[in-house]
Amino acid sequence: MTDRSNGHGPSDLAAAVELAVAGLDDVERREAESAVEFARAGRVFAVVEGQSASYRLTPAVARAALGTPDTTPSQRGSDWVTFRPLTLDRFALDRAIAWLESAWRKAAT
Repeated sequence: MTDRSNGHGPSDLAAAVELAVAGLDDVERREAESAVEFARAGRVFAVVEGQSASYRLTPAVARAALGTPDTTPSQRGSDWVTFRPLTLDRFALDRAIAWLESAWRKAAT
C-alpha cells in the first residue's frame, strides 16, 4: 500500500499516479500516444492522460466511484471509470491512489 499520510503529495495527478505506482510490485509502464498505461500480468489497470486517470475496477467499486465528484464512466468499458479532479486536494489524491491500488489488485486476478 502507498503511504498518503504526510499531507505533502504532488499537485499533479500524473505525478501522483507515477509516485504511487513506484510502490507497487509487478507493474509494467508503457507509453501509448498521449497516454501512459500501467499493466500487471499483461492486463492494463490504469491509464493516465493529461490531468485525468482511468481505472479498471470491480463493478462494486466502479459504481461507488461514479458517485464521487469529478468521476465519469470511461469509454474503455463498463468496469472503467475516469477521474479528472478540478483540484488535487488531499481527498482527491486519496481517491486517486485508492482506486489505483484497487485496480492493481484486480489486475492480479
